Amino acid sequence: MQIQKLLRLPHLPWILLCGTVVALGWLVLRPPRVLFQLTNHFFPGAIYFAATDRPVIALTIDDGPDRTTTNQILDVLDQHQVTATFFIITDRIPGNEQTLQRMLKAGHELGNHTTADIHSIGLSTTAFEQDLIKADAILKTFRQPQWLRPAGGWYSQEMISVAQKYNYKVALGSIFPYDTNISSPWFATQFILANAQPGSIIVMHDSGDWGKNTVKTLEQVLPKLKQRGYQVVNLSALQVRS
Repeated sequence: MQIQKLLRLPHLPWILLCGTVVALGWLVLRPPRVLFQLTNHFFPGAIYFAATDRPVIALTIDDGPDRTTTNQILDVLDQHQVTATFFIITDRIPGNEQTLQRMLKAGHELGNHTTADIHSIGLSTTAFEQDLIKADAILKTFRQPQWLRPAGGWYSQEMISVAQKYNYKVALGSIFPYDTNISSPWFATQFILANAQPGSIIVMHDSGDWGKNTVKTLEQVLPKLKQRGYQVVNLSALQVRS
């Protein structure tokens, strides 16, 4: 009887709508790992996080190098003795060769983020393979990369097969602070701290204003992660420590 009365309430649709919005907002701001596990179950082949109880987190930075901001990011990482995986867009390498050498000398690693900032999922399988090969040929003149992140972050099973054909592991991430959509280092910092767990993989971005915000975010978030006992490393080091 009470349920029937409740169902007749005129404001019930608004209650349900608000509840749905709150639930969706929670999933966006605090995505549980089970979502990544389900995604990997139905679309296998990508790494979202490492299964470990050890207080270690991987930092990845996409879309470099940038003439100004990449070196500023490297300065912050050096200051906090942190290593990262830089997913490189190879069309942006000319004129920035010394920056890539600095990355490697400091213990960072290079990842393949294809040749241009064009969503990989929109390419045919053949075009994607050709793009991967072209980027790989450029990157291995510095050091052979082992990690691939498709441009745009979306992938298909055909793309996974192509990556594996060339001995690449596909890495996405479990902490994406919407830094390409929300221009706020404060928000990015709070998002990272709220979602940090052992084995997390953080995805941030370089180039232009994104890079400037990444510098500011890292200046705030790295000392706080250290205070919590976390070690921040590159993807390969995360695998070793898992």
